[in-house]
Amino acid sequence: MVVHVVMIRFREEEGEEEAVLRAAEMIDALVLKVPSLRSMETGINFSPEERAMDLCLIARFDDREGLEEYAVHPEHQKVIAFIKEKAEYSKVVDYEKE
Repeated sequence: MVVHVVMIRFREEEGEEEAVLRAAEMIDALVLKVPSLRSMETGINFSPEERAMDLCLIARFDDREGLEEYAVHPEHQKVIAFIKEKAEYSKVVDYEKE
């Protein structure tokens, strides 16, 4: 199994909370649209710490090929475009787990 973890910091601007909620909804919907995506979990941060990110996603795939298919899938690309408009930056970790 391959696990894909992304944490996103959104720009501090008017409508930031709505952007985080919309991004989470869009990400959650991918599980029904991307065949290689086995599961998706999103979480919206409540920690006030300066180092905290705003949104986290954890996606699971059977293998690296599944992750690669997800990366280029048109529905995923739509989500990426939305997030790039609203996000300050993101961090990613991909790892394999038995």
